[in-house]
Amino acid sequence: MHHIVLLDADTLHGADLSVLQLPGCTLQIYPSTTAAELPERLQQATVVISNKVLLDAAMLALAPQLQLVCVAATGTNNVDLAAAAARNIQVCNVQDYALDAVPQHAMALLLALNNQIVLQQQAIFRGDWSRSPVFCLHQQPIQSLAGKMFTVVGYGGLGQATAALARAFGMQVCVAERPDAETIRPGRVRFRDALAQADVLSLHCPAIAGAPPLLGAEQLSWLKPQTLLLNTARGALIDEPALLKALQQHRLAGAALDVLCTEPPNPHHPFLQAQLPNLLLSPHLAWATTESMQRLVGQLAENILAFNAGTPVRTCNIIAACPSSRSC
Repeated sequence: MHHIVLLDADTLHGADLSVLQLPGCTLQIYPSTTAAELPERLQQATVVISNKVLLDAAMLALAPQLQLVCVAATGTNNVDLAAAAARNIQVCNVQDYALDAVPQHAMALLLALNNQIVLQQQAIFRGDWSRSPVFCLHQQPIQSLAGKMFTVVGYGGLGQATAALARAFGMQVCVAERPDAETIRPGRVRFRDALAQADVLSLHCPAIAGAPPLLGAEQLSWLKPQTLLLNTARGALIDEPALLKALQQHRLAGAALDVLCTEPPNPHHPFLQAQLPNLLLSPHLAWATTESMQRLVGQLAENILAFNAGTPVRTCNIIAACPSSRSC
């Protein structure tokens, strides 16, 4: 019998978790789990589901029964994959569950930023529209997206789906090659050139642990002053102090971010304190439509069932031998 432990159910707020109640298995659900609580909760677990709870080598060593880690996300940076493999623990993630949700949110951020929706609403509530001598209120310039260059960094499923929405607005699409690429693949543009021609730059690539930010001060300097930056991927892709300076000095027209380097952010985070009119933030919700969260939970159940059948799917690490078929 498997004992399934879900460590941070609150990250899946509103999803129907009953599909994880698999026949013959026990299911323990915790709203959240601190580092101090984790060792005890891992003791009897044979299957652990974690969205963002850190499962490093030290914690995995405290889980003597553990056979499977299901990451309730696509990124697996919260799990030490090598340590898991060394202990013969399979790690699986979820994939492509938010192919509509993330592009939708990326475009929502772009439209809100480009069309100055937040500033206009604030002006209305200040009474500016009520005092206008004409029927409309002209305070913030609005640019047409049609004909502008939409540069995508990371052209997997999410990048492709977001690019398709950009094309629907009449935008041209440029796909950036990897920064360290020695050759340029057909249909791609050298990274620096792709950034230099961007009117909108949208990030859809993973963050590599220990690597410097994809967009540091130098890379941000390659962007045109009128460029809008979107990040619905990972906060670590951007050097936050460098971005803040670029926005404050008007070397970048605006940025809309769904992710930050530290989440949740400290209330004294410079982005929160600056209150810049050209910086729009959302609280890491691009993935979290009702439908996408339910697809995610369904994939978690599929991962567990496939593991039990001895044919694991969506695997993220290589273990010495795949487990034989195990019944719950």
